Amino acid sequence: MTLPHPKPVLGIIGGSGLYEIDGLENIRWEKFESPFGEPSDDLLFGQLDGVQLVFLPRHGRGHRLSPSTINYRANIDILKRAGVTDIISLSAVGSFREHLPPGTFVIVDQFIDRTFAREKSFFGTGMVAHVSMAHPVNARLGDWCQSACERLDIKMQRGGTYLVMEGPQFSTLAESELYRQWGCDVIGMTNMPEAKLAREAEIPYCTVAMVTDFDCWHPEHDNVDVAAVINVLTQNAGHAKELVRAVAKKMNDRPAICPSGDDRALDTALITHDSAREPTILKKLDAVAGRLLQET
Repeated sequence: MTLPHPKPVLGIIGGSGLYEIDGLENIRWEKFESPFGEPSDDLLFGQLDGVQLVFLPRHGRGHRLSPSTINYRANIDILKRAGVTDIISLSAVGSFREHLPPGTFVIVDQFIDRTFAREKSFFGTGMVAHVSMAHPVNARLGDWCQSACERLDIKMQRGGTYLVMEGPQFSTLAESELYRQWGCDVIGMTNMPEAKLAREAEIPYCTVAMVTDFDCWHPEHDNVDVAAVINVLTQNAGHAKELVRAVAKKMNDRPAICPSGDDRALDTALITHDSAREPTILKKLDAVAGRLLQET
């Protein structure tokens, strides 16, 4: 059975104030339940220039969740259930590069995952899948974000490696220097396993990393502290809202089938034989893998 192509819906994961965008209409909060547990918050639906947007406060309204306690599986699962077809993830990060000062946006194209306390897959015993993460960020969405930054005159770098640490503490100086030697550009605590789960859910995903500080490696800057990060975050928020508005307009040009194949990532990933698949696991995957499960 061939399922119809979904209507484009842009999902935004980020700070709780990002949905305060001029012109956002028909706003409503809606609660979604997930078989993977409690998500960070309800979803906020709104329309911007005729495009459907769905916002998820990653840490919950009021920033009540630490990076390690966010239920990333539930978050991605409810976005899939809400009909989201593409995700823009906005994330505060520290910079490892002199030419990426606070206020710079980095449209990331690679990750190094150093997290260890998080559930990283929808799949497991009874239904095993191995998706490709060679190119974890969707190129089309990256192009749209780059174009938006250029048009809005937002200081930006296209491409870069995001080191995802467990946290919640910031880096030691030794760690910061090590990650610089690895060739990383920015560091944060939230985009893994978020990007991996979006791939498993067949949702094209793009990270816009918003630099707030120089981590602790820079000899001419103070060590990272929350007050300084929040100050730059506030400055970045206006640009982030402008970027969301610009990318939303591009959703009218979204191809029915993603050229990169991100919306068909499970086609070659499911490995468990039909006879060995666990029914209780399959039930939980009704949204994430529904496209294939309905075809079999």
